[in-house]
Amino acid sequence: MRSGCFLVTVQKSPTTKTGFSVGLSFRITQHSRDEQLIRSLVSYLGCGRIDKASTRPNEVNFHVTKFSDILGKIIPLFKTSFLILGVKRSDYLDFCRVAELMKNQEHLTEKGLSKIRKIKAGMNRGRK
Repeated sequence: MRSGCFLVTVQKSPTTKTGFSVGLSFRITQHSRDEQLIRSLVSYLGCGRIDKASTRPNEVNFHVTKFSDILGKIIPLFKTSFLILGVKRSDYLDFCRVAELMKNQEHLTEKGLSKIRKIKAGMNRGRK
């Protein structure tokens, strides 16, 4: 696999009480020669979208951002069927923690938002 990641985003939002919104995103990137494989993920999982990488024309991305799909399809997939190993497992577990906070609507409070920011800061390249 070329790359894959579990992302948590925190963005300014004028429509929320805290002034910020939280989003989750799962992405797999492959060389464009494997586009058919990536397209098959949409069919197999019944979710997500495909796009070409804007900065790297020879890559194709599979994205899932819909919260219900992440909660109901992506998280369970890696919990039971395809266990992740190594440092990526830690990112997955943090991603799951944020999803649980969001499921419980804790992301709508200052305290919950603070927890999410702390988890996010330690994910991916922020992991020590």
